[in-house]
Amino acid sequence: MMNRSETLTKNPFTLAFGKEPVSYIERSIQSNEILDSFTAENPPYQVCMITGVRGSGKTVVLSTIANRLRRDPDWIVANLNPDRDLLQMLAAELSNHRELLELFRDARINLSFLGLGLEIDGVPPVTDIVVALRNMLEKITKSGRRVLITIDEVTPSGHIREFASQFQIFMREDLNVFLLMTGLYENIYELQNTKTLTFLYRAPKVPLKPLSLPLIAQKYQNIFHLDDADAMEMAKATMGYSFAFQVLGYLCWVHQKPWKELLPEYDTYLEEYVYEKIWSELSRKDKSVLQAMSDTFISKVEDIRNKLQLSSNTFTVYRTRLLKKGLILTPDYGELQFALPRFREFVQRSL
Repeated sequence: MMNRSETLTKNPFTLAFGKEPVSYIERSIQSNEILDSFTAENPPYQVCMITGVRGSGKTVVLSTIANRLRRDPDWIVANLNPDRDLLQMLAAELSNHRELLELFRDARINLSFLGLGLEIDGVPPVTDIVVALRNMLEKITKSGRRVLITIDEVTPSGHIREFASQFQIFMREDLNVFLLMTGLYENIYELQNTKTLTFLYRAPKVPLKPLSLPLIAQKYQNIFHLDDADAMEMAKATMGYSFAFQVLGYLCWVHQKPWKELLPEYDTYLEEYVYEKIWSELSRKDKSVLQAMSDTFISKVEDIRNKLQLSSNTFTVYRTRLLKKGLILTPDYGELQFALPRFREFVQRSL
């Protein structure tokens, strides 16, 4: 393990969710796919949803895309809080943009009644937030610009449903609006099942898969001066899980010890920051499947079914749900494996 003074003076890893760390592995393929689609002359879609287990890096991907477009003068980026009135927030974000304010003034859009600060003498104020937004977005579209709206960690709340429903109308009106959301599988699934939001079924969903182990190994090798074998072994201990990559690097940096000596603390961080929350959100039957799996590292589907006394059709429901939640993998036909590092050990402790 290297001496800290030999390299960076600040810990290149972070435990803060959503914050872009000094050392991270960019998901270039997913980010570029979304960027290429949104910036195309005739975009194939205007809505995209990034899904993944907690700690998989959804917020970092969203922030990467938003920051790239924010540097483009043809784009306006509005980051919205899912727990507030999203239509009001979007109008406020647009009206606070200096260039856009002049555009709205020239178009004689009086926003004073809505508390958005733009008053024009002799022009009656707009009194409806949807009408105001439509007027604003029409002017932005005619100017050749596009608006990216980002919402992190959506839930099927009233605010989200109302906003998504109105966004669908804005798309039908050929306005240059784009929506990028992140969310857990179960929240995205429930949102899609809202009767008035069926258009979300057609929207691309980008599931965040594990990070590349060779890229993780390369990062660890460069920072901690490890040989190839040690760096890869350390990388395998993360199983490509984004948060685990940060935690293990963070602990090694702080304690200046080989990672194997830090496994108890590694387990504690994973458990307290993520795994306890994941576990609390699972159904009783989901937990029973994972508990049956914890008997061996790779479990035979037939053995689990027999242990739980479940039919093939019933078991398939739980297996599919756990796969989409990002908690298990299917390495080979008829086998299941835990997708998160040290999660098997966590489940055993939770019995």
